[in-house]
Amino acid sequence: MMDDNEQMIRTGVAVITGAGSGLGRALAINLANRGLKVVGFGRNKASLQETATLTDKGCFYPMVVDVADSLAVDTAFVAIEKTHGTVTLLINNAAIYPRIDFLDETPDSFQQTMNVNFGGVVICTLTILKSMQQTGLGRIVNVASFADIAPMPASSAYSVSKGAARILTKALVADLADRFPDIVITDWLPGMLATKMGIPGGLDPAIAAEWGAALALWHDPSLNGVTFEQDYELLPPRSLKRRVKDLVLLRKPPVARRIIASL
Repeated sequence: MMDDNEQMIRTGVAVITGAGSGLGRALAINLANRGLKVVGFGRNKASLQETATLTDKGCFYPMVVDVADSLAVDTAFVAIEKTHGTVTLLINNAAIYPRIDFLDETPDSFQQTMNVNFGGVVICTLTILKSMQQTGLGRIVNVASFADIAPMPASSAYSVSKGAARILTKALVADLADRFPDIVITDWLPGMLATKMGIPGGLDPAIAAEWGAALALWHDPSLNGVTFEQDYELLPPRSLKRRVKDLVLLRKPPVARRIIASL
């Protein structure tokens, strides 16, 4: 049974960035088909409109917004509040992956990737926290990647930007968790997907979206700062000393939680 906070998350407005294609589209479809009111940000009007045709009628609202533009984002959130209601859920999904060898990068091209992949997360999160801190309630899921841990060739800007976003999640939890425990912020790594940014033969984004949507609707303060890979929690590494101590004290090791897609 859902508690009051979970119910409020579901009855508010969900904003998904990068909703015009790939994983963002799949997440928008999944949440809209669950009956949520979903606003999708993207830079291509036609792509967003195509997403709308694939969702339950009246549940998805496209908005042409460049997440790297702070004024555009602020204007969009004000319009959402007036037209659709309070935003209770934000999924920071928008990203670009230009695949440029570092020697072929320019300061401008590198910064452009940073502006979207990292700056977009900062801008959207800062903007929505203005209202979330008033109610003390909200859910933020940042779509992450292992690119910062194991960068692929020709992915320097992408890897740095995604790594910075993961550090931001930790910094947000350090700043907010004590004061606003019900603003729950989580990183989610969906895996290698069969999208334009992914790989041929990758995971169907619709399957990943089942996990991502369920995680986004899972409102539990203990998820603050937690990272999930696909449908499993990634537990922090435990030192040998900690493992031995737990063994001596007969303490059970932590067990990774799993996302239940039927949430």
